[in-house]
Amino acid sequence: MNNMEKDPTQTPFRILIFGASGMVGSGVLRECLLDPDVTEVKSVGRRRLELAHPKLQQLIVPDISAIHDFSADLQNFDACFFSLGASAAGLSEEDYSEINHDLPLMVANLLHQLNPHSVFVYVSGLGTDSSEQGSTMWARVKGRTENDIMKIPFKAAYMFRPGGIIAMNGEVSSTRLYRWMYSSTKPFHKFLLKRFPKSITTTEEIGQAMLAVAKHGQGPRVVENREFKDLARSHRP
Repeated sequence: MNNMEKDPTQTPFRILIFGASGMVGSGVLRECLLDPDVTEVKSVGRRRLELAHPKLQQLIVPDISAIHDFSADLQNFDACFFSLGASAAGLSEEDYSEINHDLPLMVANLLHQLNPHSVFVYVSGLGTDSSEQGSTMWARVKGRTENDIMKIPFKAAYMFRPGGIIAMNGEVSSTRLYRWMYSSTKPFHKFLLKRFPKSITTTEEIGQAMLAVAKHGQGPRVVENREFKDLARSHRP
């Protein structure tokens, strides 16, 4: 059989990705499309991706806050990988919370209604504050987001906390500052990965680690950067 064709005997495993145009999302999308167990991937975003693949469907939602209008397109999925968000630079806590708490929580609640037995993976960040009481605004907000998502009775929900992420296959961050940082440190990427494994990962590792928890339920509910490598290794054949 041509490896671009679907096996009619294969058990369907369908994944939603919010934020597939960003560095994490595009890396995860690549790993999903490569995974033989994944039969369908649907990206949800404001703009069309410049990518075509037999497994990939694209749902264009100009305003994610109106996601309820697209409920019929979000049913019968086994997992959702959510990496949408915004940098805290220049935002008040209220505005930052609207994007990085209210929006992912709204999506998570809707998807639980539509796919109650699915797995939800939320990407926050290294240093997220589970106590919600710390002095760093973004860490408090993302800690609150993690806590509130874990209250939703999905089959399972995992909070991923990457630190520095190195693109392995041309993925590009949607944040200008991060793009500059990744570009300026490119000559040192191999050294950084070896020297700081607890705080730096790759787009391949985080994608494979997310697939591991979605498919096999492995790992703790809050997954720190240092745990990505082992999860990714467990996912590989």
